Amino acid sequence: MVKVEEKLYQNRYIVDESRPHIQIKSEEACKSCDKQACTFCCPAACYSKNEAGSVTLVTDGCLECGTCRVVCQDKGNIAWDYPRGGYGISYKFG
Repeated sequence: MVKVEEKLYQNRYIVDESRPHIQIKSEEACKSCDKQACTFCCPAACYSKNEAGSVTLVTDGCLECGTCRVVCQDKGNIAWDYPRGGYGISYKFG
């Protein structure tokens, strides 16, 4: 049986370094968030808690699923948009 991680590794992601499609609006809002659900709900593990108690975002490998927007709905601290044409993820398995 093939693991999900192995299938995800076969996807292609073209990073748009000049314009990331996701941004954290306020680090302070992340520090005051009691759950920081984005750090464990993101299936691509783009979010991680840093030493300062805030959240670090790395958009490389983002699956563009929108989970972060849903789990941060109360705070509204995620600015999310689809990547520009030619950038983002290309799924190998549909």
